[in-house]
Amino acid sequence: MSDSLIPHVEVNTGDNPQACVIWMHGLGDSGHGFAPIVPELKLPESMPVKFLFPHAPVRPVSINNNMEMPAWYDIKSLDFNSRADLTGVEESAGQIKQLFDAQVEAGFAPEKIVLAGFSQGGVIAYHLGLRIPQRIAGILALSTYMCEPGLIAEQASEANRNVPIMVAHGEQDPVVPKILGEMAVKALQENGYEPQWHTYQMQHNVCMEEVQQISKWLQARLA
Repeated sequence: MSDSLIPHVEVNTGDNPQACVIWMHGLGDSGHGFAPIVPELKLPESMPVKFLFPHAPVRPVSINNNMEMPAWYDIKSLDFNSRADLTGVEESAGQIKQLFDAQVEAGFAPEKIVLAGFSQGGVIAYHLGLRIPQRIAGILALSTYMCEPGLIAEQASEANRNVPIMVAHGEQDPVVPKILGEMAVKALQENGYEPQWHTYQMQHNVCMEEVQQISKWLQARLA
């Protein structure tokens, strides 16, 4: 099965990890982009975690003059309601689900696996995390938005109806305006979820205060 898995970077914080984080990068990046965040999280040695940073496939992106780049899906317009191409989102979510299933086969309990993502990667974390049939540890959604929030009501997994969700966004984000993050949180709340919403004085990036909050959240979810 591993031969057909989406390529990814693996970083372990210690020997024999019992918990796993699958973390998707943003548009034009790669799995290497977020791998350096692992030591910055300063997770305790007593709680070794396996981090997987998959590489998005290369595809043409409409808003960038069809230039080919790593992307989890096409962005056909910057319109709030049609920014994410549902077909591409579903395809990428399927690839991440295979990676998730491989971790379960390797011995990780589903409820010890977090799905995380930044920007485009957060769209995939939301999409898969809300629909995956196994109970997971949580969803970490950073500087991101949601694809087709109207589908949650009919497609959401019962196993994750009260899944812990941390949402973080920059107050001055020029790429994914904060209102898109707020709209995702509102959609979650309307469907019975109770996401944690955090904002930071930053743009479309990650700051140290946010990293510290992520660390606390992960430790609570994976302990």
